Amino acid sequence: MVHLWVRAEERENERRVGLVPEGVEALLERGFRVTVEESPDRILPLEPYRAAGAEIAPRGSWREAPVEALIYGLKELPEDGTALPHRHIMFGHAYKGQRAGQELLRRFKAGGGALYDLEYLTEESGRRVAAFGYWAGFVGAAVTLKAWAAAQNGNVCPEVHEWEEQSDLVEEIRDDLQGLSTPRALIVGALGRVGTGAGDMCEEVGINPTRWDMAETASGGPFPEILAHELFFNCVLAGPQTPVFVPKEALGAERALAAVGDIACDPTSDFNPIPVYDEATIWDEPVHRVADDPVLDVMAIDNLPSLLPKESSEDFAAQMLPHLLRLDEIDKGVWGRGATVFKEHTA
Repeated sequence: MVHLWVRAEERENERRVGLVPEGVEALLERGFRVTVEESPDRILPLEPYRAAGAEIAPRGSWREAPVEALIYGLKELPEDGTALPHRHIMFGHAYKGQRAGQELLRRFKAGGGALYDLEYLTEESGRRVAAFGYWAGFVGAAVTLKAWAAAQNGNVCPEVHEWEEQSDLVEEIRDDLQGLSTPRALIVGALGRVGTGAGDMCEEVGINPTRWDMAETASGGPFPEILAHELFFNCVLAGPQTPVFVPKEALGAERALAAVGDIACDPTSDFNPIPVYDEATIWDEPVHRVADDPVLDVMAIDNLPSLLPKESSEDFAAQMLPHLLRLDEIDKGVWGRGATVFKEHTA
């Protein structure tokens, strides 16, 4: 019997979840067993999970779960160096040369477990089956606009907190931009989920962004057009073929560019396309100010959808459920491809 164990997230400022109570009901009807950990932070309350038929376990007890259980979470595990004997479904951030990711793979090898990285669960075409991308783009553009507005008023972007509703977020950004001239914005990766979200947010506040995708970046750069826009949103996942969009030389160059939203946010990757910074930002300090004259701020929060946790959780859970219902065929299809990627990187 498939046993899916939904762990509590242990990362600060993480309230999202990848399974909603209706999904529990569907999995139980399939004949699966579902355990949900208690969590004081999860955006959805525990009782509906219990009412749907899930077994309830203490927060963090996945460590003692039956070894055959599939541990399902979203963000990283605590970096405590322990061996990992279970199969985990999560965002591992382990396949692009990230330092913490290499240690994570070592822990799996030590324990005999396996990683089904959510970023690498794909259809045969290579398209990801589930992603938070749209909400990352929408919120990332919003926070970058907030940062740009703050800089125009001689300030640095203040700390950010969750918004209860999408409409609350849009209203706040409109207020931030009140009285300022409309900035020019350029989105790279505009045709994808992330770029679509960023573009929709821009349009909500009256900005018609320049939209680039693969055709416009095929030359490999340099891209002076980026420096000619006040705002730049990177919505492209880093990889060996990703060009550099904002090189270090841009800090001293003549430019209009004043705020970068690195929504894809992979600063520790060997393929970081915005090498003017090397560390993600946090809710308390949403930007790195990488230049002062003229100002250039980089927004690089790596859990942006958590700022709209309810909408993003419900959307992601709906995308994932059809594939969770196929966990009894874990050696095939989406899951089989995910296992192959893990084996290739731990060979």
